[in-house]
Amino acid sequence: MTNPLAAPDPWDVVAEGYDDLTAEMMLPFAQIALDSAEPKSDARVLDVAAGPGTLTLPAAARVARVDAVDFSPSMIERLRGHVRDAGLGNVEAQVGDGQRLPFPDNEFDTAFSMFGLMFFPDRAAGFSELFRVLKPGGGAVVSSWAPISESEFMTLMFGAFRAANPDIPQPQANLLSLENPEVFVSELRAAGFHEVTVQPHTVSKAYDSAEALWDRYSRGSAQVHLMRRNCDADTWKRREQLMIDYLNANYRPGQALSTTAWLGSGRK
Repeated sequence: MTNPLAAPDPWDVVAEGYDDLTAEMMLPFAQIALDSAEPKSDARVLDVAAGPGTLTLPAAARVARVDAVDFSPSMIERLRGHVRDAGLGNVEAQVGDGQRLPFPDNEFDTAFSMFGLMFFPDRAAGFSELFRVLKPGGGAVVSSWAPISESEFMTLMFGAFRAANPDIPQPQANLLSLENPEVFVSELRAAGFHEVTVQPHTVSKAYDSAEALWDRYSRGSAQVHLMRRNCDADTWKRREQLMIDYLNANYRPGQALSTTAWLGSGRK
């Protein structure tokens, strides 16, 4: 069964809200990835599944050039807007498929894919393409969410989802995905990478209220968009209120919620 999050449409719809969400939740992981890769000031960097530029923009402040690719036209449009607003002249952004990158072999010093390659229908192709376009000696950093059980934030959100719709199954760790660090290591090595490591990193975010938490998450979540799309307006209104009620009952304003991700790295 194809993962609906592996198509651009839901990401196009939530691009504006996702932009807000990534600034809060995902930027710390992008900064960790950049710090771990340590690209040189004259480096050419690739950002695959770049979204609205969560890694691209801070990378552009450190290196000579960043090429950004995403399959969502709306995400690339927002990224280009940020590039214009920041007056950056060293970023090239284009719509493209991370499983078939539009670049020649041995082109980049460092490559990243933050929470994107994990959704690819063909992850092996995604890893192989990162390897192909890197120069010999170049490094790659790829991130993936850890199992939901290791994330206070997503555990709380799935509790809200199930309060509104008990038919939603309890989340289970997918041992065949990049949630499993052994699979993560294996797929990096299978693509040809060496010096492979996969390490957990945790960040936390607090919200002023349950309503603020829901607003920030729901506006930027492709998953919530798909839930909304799959029911009529009245059903969604009722379910959304049930989710907010659940959050009000289970979230203390100002409480920091942790989220854990795996950062996998390797060298060509």
